[in-house]
Order: sequence, then structure tokens, then C-alpha cells
Amino acid sequence: MSFTVVIPARYASTRLPAKPLMDIAGKTMVQRVWEQASLSAAAAVVVATDDTRIASVAEGFGAQVCMTAAEHPSGTDRLQQVAQEMGWDDQHIVVNVQGDEPLIPPAVINQVAENLAGNPEAAMATLCEDIDSLEEILNPNVVKVVTDIRGMALYFSRATIPWPRDAFMDKPDVMPATGQWARHIGIYAYRTGFLHQYVGWEPAPLEQQESLEQLRALYNGVRIHVASAVEGVPGGVDTAQDLEAVRALFSDSA
Repeated sequence: MSFTVVIPARYASTRLPAKPLMDIAGKTMVQRVWEQASLSAAAAVVVATDDTRIASVAEGFGAQVCMTAAEHPSGTDRLQQVAQEMGWDDQHIVVNVQGDEPLIPPAVINQVAENLAGNPEAAMATLCEDIDSLEEILNPNVVKVVTDIRGMALYFSRATIPWPRDAFMDKPDVMPATGQWARHIGIYAYRTGFLHQYVGWEPAPLEQQESLEQLRALYNGVRIHVASAVEGVPGGVDTAQDLEAVRALFSDSA
């Protein structure tokens, strides 16, 4: 099995402008992500950007770069342009590694690619991890996922799914003693042919309501394979506080 990692890296960011170029212990964030991705079994790791400053930095540390349009509405659209320009066939597997995850474990990159390869009826694969706190179950910023017996996604939601009716009727402020909840981890593997289909679909009503673009795939009948991550996946860098925390981790390990 051969797969390619694509790292979308945009200069513009509402909460943290120029995020890919932020310094983390002497290296830019995009280099940290690229180095982690390069430790995976990927045949190639491509940085996809719409900004010449990011492209220049990435080429400087040896990354393959693909320039993409600035107006893409999502990272999936950006990946599709890369796949089209690279001329990958419809069965080629592409793993999307977010450009703000400098701690992404290489093992989960391999896992999501292998899971897609092993499930030919799926066009996408992604990962999850157990939720073990009531705060996370109820938090709309924590995306939940439920699957069928074969590990195919039934639904993703910011709401509490499944809803423990009896437990919450008795004790709505207590973590239920039984039941299982899974937090979606935002790493995806795609078949290239699916990417070409996806960009031709209109945003789905469910996608717009939940602000979750993977619901466009489910809405159009696409199967998404979901598995528990083989390693814990640290959160990405969304805020200045996240950035300082990651900097401290790299400084401590130096």
C-alpha cells in the first residue's frame, strides 16, 4: 500500500495569524508537522499552501510544496486541487494532516491509511478516542461519533450522542456508569476519486447545521471507516495559549 500525506498550511487564521510560521523551539510549526509526518510510512509528504512565504520556508527545509488557490472553502477542497495537480489515480490514498498539529504521532497517520486500504467499501477513514468525562460529553466543541458494528460512521455531532436517556433522567449532572462515547479525531484518509466527487457536491443541510464538513460525505451516501486511535493524539494549536504549551513541551524535551 502506498499513500501520500498532504499538509494544508494557510497563512490566514482568525485566532492565530501566520500560524504555520510560528516558532517552536527553533523551527516553524509547519516544519514540526512535516517532520512528524515524514516519520510515517508515507511515500511522500506535500505541504499545500496559498502563501509564498510559507512555500519559501517549506522549500527551505526540504519539503515538497504545492501552491493552491486562496479561495478554497475547506481543507478538503485544497487537498482535491493537490490530487488533481499531482495526477494521482482515483484509488490513491491521501492522508490529511492538519498544519497545526506538531505533535501528531506518525503511528496514527499509518493507521488511518491502512484502515482505508483495508476497507474498500469506504471512501474515507478517520479515528476516534474514548470520552471519559461528563464535561466532554456535553461540550459542543467536542465532536462525537457513533458507528455501526463494522466500524462505519453512522453520524458525527456536536451534540451528546448517544444520549443516555435513563441515566440522565436520574442524575443529569453525573457521568453515567455504563455506556460508551467517542470523540472524533480530525485526521482523515481519502481515496482521490472521492475528493473529486466531494468538491462537486453542494454543502449539505446537516453539514451547515453542525459545521462539520464530513457530514457532506454521509449525506451523499459515502461510507466512512472509524477506529480507535492506536496512540493518544494531542490537540492542535488553535490559540496563543496552545502555542505556548507546545513550546514548553519541546523546550523540556530538548
